[in-house]
Amino acid sequence: MLRKYGLFFLLLFGFTYVKGQPMVKISGAVSDELGGVLTHVTVTVVGQSQSTITDDVGHYNIYSKTKEFTLKFSLLGYNPLLIPVKMLKPGRLTQDVVLAINPNELEQVTITTKQNQLSNSTTINITDASTLPSVSGNFEAMLKMLPGVSTNNELSNQYSVRGGSFDENLIYVNDVEINRPVLIRNAQQEGLSFINRDLLSAAKFSAGGFEARYGDKLSSVLDVKYERPDSTSAILNASLLGMSFGAKVLQKNSYILAGLRYKNNTSILSSQDNKGSYMPNFTDVQLVYQQNLSDKFSLNFFGNFNSGVFKLIPESRQTEFGTLSTLMHLNVDYDGKEVDDYQTAGGAITAKFIPRSNLVIKWINSYFKTIERERIDMTGWYELNELYKGQVGVPGTNINRGYGSYTNYAHNDLNSTVLSSELKGDQNLDSHTFSWGFRFEQKKYRDDLNEYSLIDSAGHPVQGNVGSFYQDNAIATRNSLAIEYLTAYIQDSYSLTARTDLQLGVRANFNSLSKQLLISPRLLLAYRPERNNKILRFTAGIYQQAPDYRTIRDFNGRLNLQQQAQRSYNGSAGYDYAFDALGTRLKFTSEFYFKYTDRLIPYMMDNVRIKYLADELAKGYTYGADFSIGGEFVKDLLSYFRVSVMKANQDILNDGIGYLKRPTNQSINFSGYFQDRLLNSPTYKVHLNLLYGSKLPLGSPLVHRYTDDFHIPAYQRVDIGFSKDFLDDLSVKKSPFLDKYFSSFSVFVEVFNLLNMNNTVSYLWLKDIDNVQYAVPNYLTGRRINLKLVIKFKKSK
Repeated sequence: MLRKYGLFFLLLFGFTYVKGQPMVKISGAVSDELGGVLTHVTVTVVGQSQSTITDDVGHYNIYSKTKEFTLKFSLLGYNPLLIPVKMLKPGRLTQDVVLAINPNELEQVTITTKQNQLSNSTTINITDASTLPSVSGNFEAMLKMLPGVSTNNELSNQYSVRGGSFDENLIYVNDVEINRPVLIRNAQQEGLSFINRDLLSAAKFSAGGFEARYGDKLSSVLDVKYERPDSTSAILNASLLGMSFGAKVLQKNSYILAGLRYKNNTSILSSQDNKGSYMPNFTDVQLVYQQNLSDKFSLNFFGNFNSGVFKLIPESRQTEFGTLSTLMHLNVDYDGKEVDDYQTAGGAITAKFIPRSNLVIKWINSYFKTIERERIDMTGWYELNELYKGQVGVPGTNINRGYGSYTNYAHNDLNSTVLSSELKGDQNLDSHTFSWGFRFEQKKYRDDLNEYSLIDSAGHPVQGNVGSFYQDNAIATRNSLAIEYLTAYIQDSYSLTARTDLQLGVRANFNSLSKQLLISPRLLLAYRPERNNKILRFTAGIYQQAPDYRTIRDFNGRLNLQQQAQRSYNGSAGYDYAFDALGTRLKFTSEFYFKYTDRLIPYMMDNVRIKYLADELAKGYTYGADFSIGGEFVKDLLSYFRVSVMKANQDILNDGIGYLKRPTNQSINFSGYFQDRLLNSPTYKVHLNLLYGSKLPLGSPLVHRYTDDFHIPAYQRVDIGFSKDFLDDLSVKKSPFLDKYFSSFSVFVEVFNLLNMNNTVSYLWLKDIDNVQYAVPNYLTGRRINLKLVIKFKKSK
């Protein structure tokens, strides 16, 4: 263990002291003609791959690979600006810029600016999506590096935000709300997430205090855009875990985005304790087509097909656990198999109409159908031994603590459809920017559940342990349900002074299940001091989550049709500060928050499956703080570190127990993503990903109520990647063939779980012959090496 931590610190601090290569670095601020800060301005070096956007205080940093170059500044509604630069030698340049308004787009500028400035969200650096060493390979791996986000599973796309469950998170792609499968119980069943990183143009994430124009969930919002590309391009990603291909085709009045992904992570899954024949196959196809019919009207089509098939024929398992003095050893031989199949297909059509320069209207219609099937029929015969270490010179002894078998059976089918239609608009009137929307949504579910578990421990058969929340009871039920939702919102973004902005909004929600009319007001106040390098933010609001099929279905498959909406009162105060230090521009962010929930549906976590206590009601509170700092320590490579502290408790009403920890109460989270170039070979890069999450509460399966008596140990993980771009401008010699057909040709070597830490995701509960209960840890993935190739094609002439 000391060697592991020693290697960890050598990596962390060793790479920190590697200096970047001297380049031409350009820094500055972008403002409008009145001196106002302009955020999200695209800054590019013409003819090079470098690009960035201005931050929340209008600042930017960018590098040029040559001493003579041209900077381009562009933002919707402003005239693009080109600035030629000629440097005599490598160095630093400060270039402040003022953009002039394009009179034809004056009103749309105000709308865009208000929405960007008055948003309690983080802009995600999407260029890191392809360089971050990640087992899952999905875009959500980047979220686990952000303030307020907790994680304890590298295989899963799920994440917890400030003490909430994954079901409390909103995900949007091109203004379409995305739903996820219901039946998934293990992270190894999860394949490709909905978001295709090859098609991304922008992504924002809010860990709380989000605006009224976003939907009715309690915790967070991820807002992803697939938008018009700057040029025609194509990218290929290939690795030992799968491949993807993305193409962007730009035409005069239209564009096409197309993405194909395939994933097979057999090599990763085989590093777990359960040995056998793993056959995971995941496929995803996405297509976006937009046609501008006129200057005022356009149509956008978005289609998706996602398929995941997970097959497992288990053979054996060997797991060691226990203490330094007493080591337990579990041997299991298996019979049977597991076959899981998840398919989602659907699309959306968006009509965009701009009747006047100060009004933008969108009509969004979507339909998605998901088919989920689980087929599990497995029996394991196990032997549990206790290993006593002997003293020096005395051999240890093995004591058999019991043997038995356990059976898991499931034959489950769930078909769900989601149909929605939404009309939304943004309008500028004088100093106000109004946003409004009306939405209808219908969800239908047909659910056939048939599952049970049997445990025969040392001759003591136990079926389901009826009444216990943590054992799977014998379930045989069929549910059919349809729910309609009507929602509306309106919000106003208004400048109180030149440096103070206020946003007020309210949402209304009515659903056919609980028949409640939910009113949710929200407020955001932002103040920018005179120097424009700081932002103070305050948010307050009511967030209500209407009942859905997932929350009303209890662990026995029964539905609570009388369930009411969950409700939370949220408040936060944040402070952002941009400053120059360590030879670069750094940004420090902080936010303190408090959430009180007077209506909460309690649940337990079983691996990644959320098991709701649908008939129970709880109250709870969560408070904490998030801190992060980041910047470009070397050319084009962003590094950032964050720390989050939190406490989340709940009290199930009328159980006589009082407050206990919530299942997601991970009190400390730390993440770091550090990138650097090798000193003598700057075309070689290092990408270091650090994750730590403190222990999570867990209850005993033999207690007939929710408890937090036990815990899952802290999650600790280090992933590292090494890359080389053979067409980097710093390369001494380039291959003529590669340079002719490709704009970038990068090779990655990645080491997952570098320190080979045993991280626990859940437990298998067994009894020995003396009726002593043992929690056998289910470990996540071990150390593995991955090879990856990322190719960007040149546009054919």
